[in-house]
Amino acid sequence: MTTHPAKHNLYVYRGATLSEAVTWKDENGIPIDLTGFTARMHMRETMDSATPFLTLTTENGGITLGGAAGTIDILASATATSAITATAGVYDLELVASDTITVTRLLEGIVFISPEVTR
Repeated sequence: MTTHPAKHNLYVYRGATLSEAVTWKDENGIPIDLTGFTARMHMRETMDSATPFLTLTTENGGITLGGAAGTIDILASATATSAITATAGVYDLELVASDTITVTRLLEGIVFISPEVTR
């Protein structure tokens, strides 16, 4: 199955919890079963930046997959967002099938970082 990544900009409020939820559905609106998948997301200042300023994965608890429901929950703690020094960046979200060979880029876009006043 070929999927073109959806364009979705993210807003990160430094010092606040980042919580996003999406559901991957097929062309008929039926959720894709994510059982056996893993997921990964990097946020970088530019596409060419060597080091991400935030990395979220199923392994580090930043992404939770909802199996047959097709849900993808993205979570970064307030502590993690407080540590971000970038003012903006780019990201993508990739899903890795259980065969560990098939990778689908589901989302991509710009990350806007709002500075924290109360700290």
